[in-house]
Formats: sequence, structure tokens, C-alpha cells
Amino acid sequence: MKRKKTILQQVLAEKRKKAKEGGFMSGKDEFGTTKYVIYAEFEANGIVERPDVVGAIFGQTEGLLGDDLDLRELQKTGRIGRIRVEVHNKAGKTYGTITVPSSLDRVETAILAAALETIDRVGPAEAKIRVLRIEDVRATKRKYIIERAKEILETLMEQEIPETQELTEEVKKAVRAKELIEYGPEKLPAGPHVPFSDSIIVVEGRADVLNLLKHGIKNAIAVEGTSIPETIIKLSKERIVTAFTDGDRGGELILKELLQVADVDYVARAPEGKEVEELTKKEIVKALRSKVPAEQVINEMFNKGKSFYELIREREERKEPRRVEVREPRVVPVRVEERKPEKPEKQEPKEEKIVKPLEKTHIPELEEFGEFIERVKKDGIALLLDENKNVIAEIPVRELTNQLRERKDVYAVVFNGVITQRLIDTVSETNVKYLIGARKYNVVRRPVNLKIITFAE
Repeated sequence: MKRKKTILQQVLAEKRKKAKEGGFMSGKDEFGTTKYVIYAEFEANGIVERPDVVGAIFGQTEGLLGDDLDLRELQKTGRIGRIRVEVHNKAGKTYGTITVPSSLDRVETAILAAALETIDRVGPAEAKIRVLRIEDVRATKRKYIIERAKEILETLMEQEIPETQELTEEVKKAVRAKELIEYGPEKLPAGPHVPFSDSIIVVEGRADVLNLLKHGIKNAIAVEGTSIPETIIKLSKERIVTAFTDGDRGGELILKELLQVADVDYVARAPEGKEVEELTKKEIVKALRSKVPAEQVINEMFNKGKSFYELIREREERKEPRRVEVREPRVVPVRVEERKPEKPEKQEPKEEKIVKPLEKTHIPELEEFGEFIERVKKDGIALLLDENKNVIAEIPVRELTNQLRERKDVYAVVFNGVITQRLIDTVSETNVKYLIGARKYNVVRRPVNLKIITFAE
């Protein structure tokens, strides 16, 4: 009995191996409507062939289940697929497997499977058939669908999302590149405000200008190489120039050359080891706010041999307030002795130090535009004034930028809102002399001919 069990296990193992290789389950391949597959095993006490097994199945089930479940009729109508039988002969006996694809419902398929176990003879030999299981092909298909859907979704998430991000970045890059202009005979990459801005930022390359444009800074121009162009030298004599270079060795070399051949006013650098083209908006603003006068940089770099970052660290250390320890006076007991009264000495009156409070800086323009300021505080509008301080337009604050682009007769703007760098850049293209708002936010640069006043002042 143990030997029989071992032989059956070998047969089933070979069967499973073939099924994995794709040589099995042909019922599913041949009949698209297959719902179930009956798997059975048989054992015959003699040598039999495949036709003997198939003949026994059809012969011994004929008339057993009635006309509706007759195997020959079911196979003719396609409700039963081709019956597959595999046989193995060992030690004078035959072992094998039977596969029956069915498109009947589950009850009829179960009845048909039970009928197979009634077969007790194959050819001339006694035989025994046992149903192993009935497989639901649709459940297998559903499992396959779920697993395949997971693979497809993972592929979609890996491929499609990065492509969408790349597309968005490409569109933004195209918009920034459209704003980029070519300035001077050398056709240097520059922001759109370079031709008329009073102050400019000199950077190393085109990518640096694009990164500054991305974060709203439109007055940058690139030197495009280690040799400083004549256009930069000429601009440095007419404008307020800030040199903004990378935090590497190349940035230091370009900075030294700029300081030697151009009239630079301020120096700013990217954080040590970083490039301007990879900085975030916060890092750019911080670097520009920490700019150092060029005279101080020249003295430290050329005369004392210090680097720009050593100079910045020294400045930060000087800014740190020193802690002063306040000690309580020590009380020492004094022995009182009786003394003769002496003539009181004349004590000179001590000079009392009078600390006067700091006077608030007087800004005459606040009085000059006082009535307009009070008016916009109440109504929440923006007032456009001419040179005689006559109101030429009352507009909502949200339309202020568009109106300023269209008008050229505005002398002063008074509004109850925030003065931003974008608004200043728009105003710098017109003849506006006074910009009066509630407060300032993130203002990096301003034209020389524009006076900016806030209500708090």
C-alpha cells in the first residue's frame, strides 16, 4: 500500500510540473466557456492504454445519469471539453490522471465527477478512480486579473507620474525661457528688467538667470564664462551691481576677476558647496540679504587673504550679543563705633543722567498723504494720484497691477495692502514716485527713484 501511494505521488508531481510548463489545462485553452475542471486520478491492476481509460469513461457512464448528462451528447454540444488522460506503467500496474473541462453549472459538474468514481474496470483490468478536486476556472481567472492589475498599476505609477511631473516642469521651463532676453553685443542671458532697472545682479551662467527668474527675480544677467564681457563692465559703472556667484572654487575665481575689472557695489554668494542654479527661493533671499559691501570684501580677500565665508562668519559672531553676569552686592557687617560729631562736609551735587526717549522718525509724506491713507483704511480701495495730489482713479486693490501697467500718468499710489517685490517691479516700469501701503513683504530690491512708505512708519 505504501508503494502504491509513492507511485501515485510521483505521477502527480510529474503532472504538476507539466501544468506549470503550460502543457496542461488544455480544456481551458480549447473552450473559452469552460467554468470548471475536474481533476481525478486512477489506478488499474494491469497494463492499459489511454484509449482504454477514455472508452471506460464513456461506456460505463452511458445511460447512468439520463439523457441530459450523457457524456457523448454533452461533448457534441461543447458543454464538456476534450477529456485528457495521462498514463504511467510501473511494476505491471497503470497509474494516471484524468482531466475533464466542464461548462455545466456546479451541481451538474459535481454529479458528473461523482459518476467517474463508479467506474470499476478499465479494459481487462480492475480499476479505481478517485476525484481529487474541482477547480473553478473563473476564480483562477479572477485571481490572475487581480495580480495582473497590481502589476499594471505599479508600472503606471512608476512611469506615468514622473512623465507628468516632467511635462509640468517642461512647461514652466518654456515660460521662463520666454522671459529670458539677450542683452548687449555679446547677447548675454538676462532677465527682462535688466535694460531699465537701477540695480542688477551679476551671476555666472544662463541656468542661474533661469533659476532667479523662476523665483521672481528678473534683473539678473550672466557673464557666461571666466572672461568678464565688456557689457558687464559698462553696466557696472551705471548701475548698482551685486555679484552673486556659486559657492565653489569657480565662483571664487569669477568673483575675484569681477572685483578687479568691474565696479561692483555688493557681493553675495551661494551657500558653501552649492551653485546658484540649484538654490531654493529661501536660500536665494537669505544669500542676497547677507550681501557684503564690495570694499570690505576686496580688503579682506586681497589684503588679508581671507575667504568670503570667513568674513560672513566673523560678521555673524560680532552680531551675537554677549551675556553679562549681574552679581548681587555682597553685604559685609560693619561694626558701629561712637564717634564725635564732625562737621559735615559739603557734598557736590551728583549729576543725574537723563535718558531721553528716542524720537520717532518724522516722515513728512505721511502727513502729506494722511487724508488719503485714512480714506483707504476705511474703504479698502486703492487711490491713484497725479502730481497735484488729485485722485485720478479709485479702483479695487486686486486690479491695481493691471491698472498701473495701462496708465502712465500716476504720480503716487495709496492702498490698504501689502507692498510686494512683484508690485515694485511693475511700478518701476512707470513714472510712479510714491508707493504707500500697509506693510512690506519680502522686498529684495527697489528702484532709486521710487519712495516706499508704510502706514506703520
